[in-house]
Amino acid sequence: MTMQLSRSDAEDFLIKEAALLDAWKLEEWAELFTEDGEYLVPATDDPDGKPGASLFLIYDDRHRLGERAKRLLKKTAHAESPHSRTRHMTSNVAVGDSSNGTIAVSCNFVVFRSRMEVTNIYPGHAEYLLISNGSGLRIRSKKAVLDVDALRPHGKISIIL
Repeated sequence: MTMQLSRSDAEDFLIKEAALLDAWKLEEWAELFTEDGEYLVPATDDPDGKPGASLFLIYDDRHRLGERAKRLLKKTAHAESPHSRTRHMTSNVAVGDSSNGTIAVSCNFVVFRSRMEVTNIYPGHAEYLLISNGSGLRIRSKKAVLDVDALRPHGKISIIL
C-alpha cells in the first residue's frame, strides 16, 4: 500500500518540529521519533558518509536522542546553560517516494543560534523518513547534513539541528 503525503502536510510537520526545538521542548521533540528512530549529523568533511563506515558528529538511536534531550535541559549542560536562542528556518520541502511504510521528505534549513553575544549560523539540508500512523506523522530517521567546511568557533554542535 502506497502512502500519500502532501507537501503542505510535510511542511506543517517540519514547522511543528522547528517550533518545539526553538521553544526548547526537547523531550516533546524526541517523542516525534519512532521507537526505532534515529537522528544523524554526518561529519562536515564526509556529508555522504554511511553509518558503520564513516564517523558522524551525531549518531543517536531513539534511546540516545531521548537522553540527549534530557541532558541539554539540565543546568549542568554547560554548553547550553543558559540555553541558546535558536531559530530554525525550513524551506524547499519536497516529498519523495514512499516504501516499506516510510515516506521520504527532504528540506533545506538554516539554524541561527545566539548565545552569550555570539550568533552562529548552521545551513544545510535534512533528509527524513517519516511514518504516518493513526495519530499523525512520526520520524523514523532524520539526517541533518551541514553545508559548512568546519564548525566554528567552538568546534561542536550543542544544539539540535
